[in-house]
Amino acid sequence: MEYYIFFLGLLLVCALFSGWASARVHKTYRAFQDMGTRSHMTGYDTAVRLLRNNGVRDISVGKVKGELSDHYHPKKKIVNLSESTYGNDSIAAVAVAAHEIGHVMQKKKGYFPYKLRTALVPVVNFGSYLALPLVLVGLILDVFVVSTQNSDIGFWLAMAGVILYGGSTVFMLVTLPVELNASRRAKKMLVAEGIITEEELPYAEKMLSAAAMTYVASLLTSLVYFLRFAVWVLLLFGGGRRRDR
Repeated sequence: MEYYIFFLGLLLVCALFSGWASARVHKTYRAFQDMGTRSHMTGYDTAVRLLRNNGVRDISVGKVKGELSDHYHPKKKIVNLSESTYGNDSIAAVAVAAHEIGHVMQKKKGYFPYKLRTALVPVVNFGSYLALPLVLVGLILDVFVVSTQNSDIGFWLAMAGVILYGGSTVFMLVTLPVELNASRRAKKMLVAEGIITEEELPYAEKMLSAAAMTYVASLLTSLVYFLRFAVWVLLLFGGGRRRDR
């Protein structure tokens, strides 16, 4: 019961933090959405200029529905900008567009954390499907072979499920520095290319910092869910009982 209340409290804190982070990034975006840049370049103009001036010729720029739904799709070789970013010449729009180009440059330059995150995607997808089934199979095996010398098979099978489940937490852990690095690249490119001035830079920084907090919230939430899952499995198998075998 204490375990349940403890993790329920942690999850509630994470939910509140995630809600605050999400509200903050949208509030910050809207605050700077009407603050036009002196260069009058739109999100689309920004993305195209940064790509071309950095020698990237094989990436196109598209438009998708929604607000802050911007993303880079490396396999399709396209940077998709949301409707609120694509044709907008605000500081918020160019900051978001430049952030996505930051990811393009990470791939182009072979930035290791980006390569690691990309490599983790299939592992995380695979693990998310197998984690719980492995735990359940482990529990069933533990019941059937509890009195045999191989009774630890079920336990270790279940722990394999826990490790696979933890892949999502590792993914989020790697994602955070990738996103922070993309923002740093964005700020440098925006000023270097004359898209924003030094005076406008602090506003772009606020926009990018607010977005980064959503990734911090996701990492903390993922970590709490992983710990809750791991403790749940350990309690199901009974840590003390296993040592007595």
